[in-house]
Amino acid sequence: MSKSARVKDKWRSKKWYTVVAPPYFGSVEIGAIPADDPEKILGRVVEATLYDITEDFAHQYLKTYFQIISIDGRRALTVFKGHEYSRDYLRSLIRRKTTKVDGIFDVTTKEGYKLRVAACAFTTTRIKTSQEREIRAIMKEIIEEKARTLSFDQFVQEAVLGKIASDIYNSAKKIVPLRHVGIRKTKLLSRPEIQAPIVKEMPEAKVEADVELSDTISAGDIEDEVNEEG
Repeated sequence: MSKSARVKDKWRSKKWYTVVAPPYFGSVEIGAIPADDPEKILGRVVEATLYDITEDFAHQYLKTYFQIISIDGRRALTVFKGHEYSRDYLRSLIRRKTTKVDGIFDVTTKEGYKLRVAACAFTTTRIKTSQEREIRAIMKEIIEEKARTLSFDQFVQEAVLGKIASDIYNSAKKIVPLRHVGIRKTKLLSRPEIQAPIVKEMPEAKVEADVELSDTISAGDIEDEVNEEG
């Protein structure tokens, strides 16, 4: 059997799984992954911009990450894994004769999710070290209070969509004028003990019908898959 025939057969055995964001991000589709065994995509991390989720052009600068934790038919269900500002956007915030105040904090939500949260504030002028400490203390107080009182879903929404940053800004602006405040990065460190990942396949008749759709995959898609596996 020729090499090209073997590659084609291997590709045709794969099925497409639609990756969806968690319910607290609207369960919107954020990508599609081919696999011959759904177990192989459990744990995979998928990247999407916040714009892909909200369709708000102002959110293009923010990258989000979701980890696949279970399979329901052809849907790959995910949990929020983290987010961060794009490098270009972060660089655009830096100005001469101003101060950037960073704060990095490890927090635990009331259900036991552990996250690392990085906040940043950019001032309009250069400030004193004592003022930097005051701003950082405000960041710490607000972020830790939010983690204690909010569920994981609520905390993630407020961190990514700007509510926590807004609260920090409103408190810290009393110390010095601020140009920008944001949660520039979050990372999920650990989750509480939950049941093992679930793989729930679709009925066999439905699976066979969907497999036939693979005939419509373009040659470019096959070449990309071969390159990826090579």
